[in-house]
Amino acid sequence: MAGAVFALHLLMLSGLVSSELIQNGGFENNGMDHWGHCWGFSCEVIPADDSRFGSHSLKATGRTHSYQGPSQLVNVAPGKIYKAQSWVKILKDKPGTIGQTMMLEVSFEFPDGQHSYFNVALQPLLTAGDGWVFLAGEFETPPQNFKSANFYYQGPEPEVDFAVDQASITEVHVSSQWRVQTDANINKYRKSDLKITVSPASGIDRSKVQIRILQKTKAFPFGTCVNSWKYIDPSQTKYQDFIHKHFNWAVLENALKWGQLERNQGQLNYDRALKTVNGLRDHGLKVRGHNMVWSVDQYVQSWMKSMTGDTLRNTVRQHIQWTLNMTRGLLEHWDVNNENLHGQWFQNQLHDRDFDLELFRMMYQADPYPKLFLNEYSVVGSGAATTAYREQGMRFKNASVHLYGMGVQSHFGRGVEPNPSLIKQRLDTLAEVGVPLWTTELDVQNDDENVRADWYEQALRALYGHPAIEGILFWGFWGDIQSAGQRAGLVTGPDLHLTAAGRRVLDLFENQWMTDETHVLSQSGDHFTVRGFHGDYELHVMYLGHQLTNLKKTFTLGKQGNVINVNVHT
Repeated sequence: MAGAVFALHLLMLSGLVSSELIQNGGFENNGMDHWGHCWGFSCEVIPADDSRFGSHSLKATGRTHSYQGPSQLVNVAPGKIYKAQSWVKILKDKPGTIGQTMMLEVSFEFPDGQHSYFNVALQPLLTAGDGWVFLAGEFETPPQNFKSANFYYQGPEPEVDFAVDQASITEVHVSSQWRVQTDANINKYRKSDLKITVSPASGIDRSKVQIRILQKTKAFPFGTCVNSWKYIDPSQTKYQDFIHKHFNWAVLENALKWGQLERNQGQLNYDRALKTVNGLRDHGLKVRGHNMVWSVDQYVQSWMKSMTGDTLRNTVRQHIQWTLNMTRGLLEHWDVNNENLHGQWFQNQLHDRDFDLELFRMMYQADPYPKLFLNEYSVVGSGAATTAYREQGMRFKNASVHLYGMGVQSHFGRGVEPNPSLIKQRLDTLAEVGVPLWTTELDVQNDDENVRADWYEQALRALYGHPAIEGILFWGFWGDIQSAGQRAGLVTGPDLHLTAAGRRVLDLFENQWMTDETHVLSQSGDHFTVRGFHGDYELHVMYLGHQLTNLKKTFTLGKQGNVINVNVHT
């Protein structure tokens, strides 16, 4: 043990591991030292039976407000990134509820008396039967000076008792070498070897033979959400053409959501959605379904709010069957229950915590073809729900409900610079589930289009360079209609003029991440290898400055690589 402590001390001195900022985070031998007064409720240190580690933990009882919880002032510096974590435990369930939400929070007080609040981590639907649960997330301190920073717990409903243990806050040291790592991963996971053997006929001058390897399409899914109203509008050909030219996947922004398909009970309208899906498919794009059910309270139609029991279950089942019958064979994916960590209306209404699992079973039974997804925010763009999302993914995978993948929305808030090191950490956490990850709703927001270009590139390189990411879709690209507005746009104005951000993104997609190489035999030899991006290719042979069209070859380069033989003759 002494050796381990000494080794940890050396790591701290080297800067690889930060010193601990929470004092008495394990509540061992120091009672309530360093923890603030529990105003309006009670806190007490309890013995080993209820501790996660060691011999003690802290118990909060007699709460009358959801925001009440143990707290501690922490000595953090402006403009730094920190990781906060703790184990928590619900001690007694509240009758009539299916679970409680626990959160780690940090609040900042400024010299003028103003406050800002940061949700560091959350976990919904916790019950006493879950025992000790791990919460973790990162937060960035404000760049300006502040008077104090307060770390605290909150979330469970009033009178719900809980215990906490092993609280910790440490500084996160981000890597300055992220670009080296992502470039290496892009080369490893997004490219393969194309081995070419050239056999010139007798008399062919090798110095006059050129072999061009030209990629025509990319295999990796790069896509966007599509505004159906604009897409089916005959006057919006520039919008339609941009989508068809620059993307190979799409997702409908709103037109397939239940509230759009059945705004009033029994009045179904699938026409606009189907016209959009068919138009995209006719131009070679694959389409995701988004979303079958949305459990966040505000997005549940008013005509459904009074339904309970079998009436509600049958209504959901009928919606799933209708929608999958209408879209059969048209969609590759479905987001089944959108943002379920942030809303559980159907589960609460039915008093059934596992109804989210039942939704996946209903989907698969109605149509086994589309791949089924969870879809969530605050898991990459920020990390408040990353750990909870990993646990949810594990739960779905272990339940064998045909979960294919996890959508990571990747919205970066206004003025939030994507941090490639944090993106990697969060994706690493989610990759532990062992299912594919898709970036389903990417956007960054900055009024300066040149800064926006840098931020999009940072986010895209971090995402494309992670082996668990299987596809990347933007949440729109036209600043005039994008939900985040011009500050997120790749193009702007009625003519869809490319911004600096748009030019940068297209350079990545269509130049840097596409393969186009020409080899002269006298320099490369008769046997050479091209490390190419996955996709469809053409091979062209030039001799004496003229293309030998009869020797043109088409082929696909996938993960297993490929071998091409070329016999050059005139």
